[in-house]
Amino acid sequence: MDLLALVDFNLVARHGGFGRASRLSGRPKATLSRRVAELERDLALRLFERGARSLKLTQEGRMLYERTVVLLTEIDETAASIASGGEQPRGLLRISAPLLFAQTAMGRLAAGFALMYPEVRLEVTADDRYVDMVEEGYDLVIRVNPAPDANLVGRIFLRDRLVVVAHPAMRRPQGDAPVPAVVRDARDGARTWQLKGASIAIDPVLSLSSLVMVRDAVRTGVGAGRLPVSLVSHDLAAGTLGNWGDVDGPEIALWVLYPSRRLLSARVSAFLDYLKDAFPKGTPDELAAYLAGTAG
Repeated sequence: MDLLALVDFNLVARHGGFGRASRLSGRPKATLSRRVAELERDLALRLFERGARSLKLTQEGRMLYERTVVLLTEIDETAASIASGGEQPRGLLRISAPLLFAQTAMGRLAAGFALMYPEVRLEVTADDRYVDMVEEGYDLVIRVNPAPDANLVGRIFLRDRLVVVAHPAMRRPQGDAPVPAVVRDARDGARTWQLKGASIAIDPVLSLSSLVMVRDAVRTGVGAGRLPVSLVSHDLAAGTLGNWGDVDGPEIALWVLYPSRRLLSARVSAFLDYLKDAFPKGTPDELAAYLAGTAG
């Protein structure tokens, strides 16, 4: 297999067409087309479906792209490292993080990392949806309790837990009487919160799309809320919110994930080390202190 043809195939696949790949790389469109055609002929496979105005990877083309894009990236990064005489982190680092963590912590984390590694251009996207790292070009993803994925490896770097909180003037209900509640998503139809050793019937009076909004609404006394303890730790210590108890359920685990590969780029390794230094214990109290700006 011609390695140069494979490089040109990846270039066209990544940019979604010969014209765009040519403009962004500076390589002639005719050369790219010829190289891809040669690769298809050598493999006896059609790698692209060519329409009048569109170019789409075939199933075989997508498999080849997903299997080779990481390898070619490693080759480029190894060559750049050798040429520069070291493993200094540099280049673009794209990270996807869940909305709450991005809103509350990623600004400071990203700024600190950028100051420490000025040759890395960091790009962070806040998104709670499932992200296809290879297809969307992310180097790292941060996720809460992710489903197992054979194509990804990673580790837990933070843990949290859910608590039910309310304004001090709101009393915890007795019996089966429902309590006004602020929820993140009323579409799940839940009408009961399970606590350790008890349950609370709820009447959702507000449905909000972010946990930061839920916390802010609960502070006013409009209803109780189910929130990560790290997000309300300061309020609980100050007495502006009361704790009705821990939610009965699995812990909240924040994972940092990356494609399974033998060699990690210097910038990915640097960010993993940076997260470990920022949260050495990975406890809810440590995250609460960081969010309050009191972490060391």
